[in-house]
Amino acid sequence: MNPSHDRVLTTLRKLECHFTWTLSKENVDLSDLQTRLEDEIELDLGKKEGAARSHCFLAYVRYLQGSSDDAIANLVQSEELAREHHGEDCEPFLIVTYNNYAWLHYHRGEYPQCESYLEKLADIMKKFPTGAPTVLHPQVYGEKGWTFLKFARRYNDKAKECFKRALELEPDSSEWNAGYAIALYRTEKETAGAEDSETVKQLRRAIEINPQDAVLKVLLGLRLNVLKDECEEGEELVEDALEMEPSNPHVIRYVGKYYRQLGSVDRAITLFKRAVERTQDAAFLHHQLALCYKRKKLDLFRITWGKGKSCEISQLNRQIIYHLELATTLKANFIFAKTDLAVHYGESNDMVRAEEMFQATFDAARANHEPLQVIHLYYAQFQQYRNKCETLAIKHYKDCLTLGPETYQGEKSASNLKKIAEKRLARDHQDAEAFGILGFVHKAKGERRQALECFEKAMEIDCSNDEYLSAHCELSLSLQ
Repeated sequence: MNPSHDRVLTTLRKLECHFTWTLSKENVDLSDLQTRLEDEIELDLGKKEGAARSHCFLAYVRYLQGSSDDAIANLVQSEELAREHHGEDCEPFLIVTYNNYAWLHYHRGEYPQCESYLEKLADIMKKFPTGAPTVLHPQVYGEKGWTFLKFARRYNDKAKECFKRALELEPDSSEWNAGYAIALYRTEKETAGAEDSETVKQLRRAIEINPQDAVLKVLLGLRLNVLKDECEEGEELVEDALEMEPSNPHVIRYVGKYYRQLGSVDRAITLFKRAVERTQDAAFLHHQLALCYKRKKLDLFRITWGKGKSCEISQLNRQIIYHLELATTLKANFIFAKTDLAVHYGESNDMVRAEEMFQATFDAARANHEPLQVIHLYYAQFQQYRNKCETLAIKHYKDCLTLGPETYQGEKSASNLKKIAEKRLARDHQDAEAFGILGFVHKAKGERRQALECFEKAMEIDCSNDEYLSAHCELSLSLQ
């Protein structure tokens, strides 16, 4: 490599931009991400600053897809919109765009242009110093946060930290307060009441700064509804948001989710269908429609116990499958939708497609480092109730339980394993495997003495079993 090119590469690696933020394309469906960013740009919603960010991000996506000319064109758009929106004060808002420019020209072999942008960046740093080499401009923290939020769910914690740093520098920024509120909404566990919830507090703070942000109002309404606090206020917020921006698909989709959770399924379906008309390629919306029809099916089944309504239930199942197939086609790595689709193939007695979809979902989740626990639970239930294969059901319930005993999925797996074991012991009180299953459940839940007793009973019946012996030794040592 040319020594000057080597020096340039060393400088490039120190820049803060999409090329250095370790955004792995293996963690995202690039086609789906491109569609989402293009939708945001097209809808615009009157926010040039947001469109500028989306163009800058889309430039990186187009580069990953092998379209460097399109990438350059998007950076041109990003720069123009930033200049229009910020005027003479635009330079700090161009840092990430210029960093992306420098990297793109480097990858295209256009070294003079690359160095030209590095010089522009050096000038910006001189004019707008941050006070310390390790401190970034708030605009860079903010753009990094929005990028992580949009890229993939596993980056939400990183987004939260970025917005937190931006707020330390600009505590009254409506953009960074909104981003931090959304990041908290996605990462905070829904266990605290409204008074203790950091998400609720931050959403209220962000709305106070920008009362015109309809999306934040809907998110606050959703969270209050989930926490069962201030439900009347939650509904007022949701209705207010819908009145403010009745054609904004981002608002419509969250309002629809609110009414689906509330049980007003038909209203939710109407809203989701309206949003689909504006955003045809929205995997999220089709998944939400599938969940609505799933709720209608469960309600119908609960009322009639499935009697005399088999035709209606089959029709609803077809609608569920239709929307799940669309969702998984539009977003190939949509793990929750793929898992749901596999379940509903099974409920339609299409066992071959169900098995194929489950295996495809496991493969996609492993390839993208997505959580496997939900898939293990659903696959175990599929094997137990549909395929009538108790051996595989037990294996996957155990896998699910091992991944997190305290989660809903872990608790459900523990409960189902216990029922299987107790049913087997009712038939045969000398069933060693049943005692082994109970021992496994107690051990996973940290109940070591109960686990030890179960493995002792299993060994009395099957003394040559290495699994029981190993577990018994481990537990005995831990209790000494």
